Amino acid sequence: MRRPRDRRRPHPERGSATVEFALLLPLLLVLTLGMIQVGLLSRERLLVEAAARAGARAAAIQGDPAEVEAAVSAAAPALDPATTTVSIARDGARGAPVSVQVGYDDDVRVPLVGWLVGSAIHLSAEATMRQEFG
Repeated sequence: MRRPRDRRRPHPERGSATVEFALLLPLLLVLTLGMIQVGLLSRERLLVEAAARAGARAAAIQGDPAEVEAAVSAAAPALDPATTTVSIARDGARGAPVSVQVGYDDDVRVPLVGWLVGSAIHLSAEATMRQEFG
């Protein structure tokens, strides 16, 4: 014979899934936002590398530092010029290497991630080519 259910007795596991979800939700949120910030930083890193290559190419074919900086900013228009630094190192005349280093201070734009990694991250890239003039 089947025993009828006692509706007055509470189940000890009732609501445990809700409590577990409430405990894991902040962790999942921070992990998801962290992955978004890593994606944004990867994009910025690729832009900095492309800007360094474009700057090295411009420095290899001409000696004007203003033209090199213009090539850097044209190669990566999404980078903030106020936080972008460009340095040029020449070793000699024609056939000698010329290096361009581009530095960029990228702000952490994703909320709740800044307290993990700080408010800004410095990205830099360097490219070297042979001078074609001189």
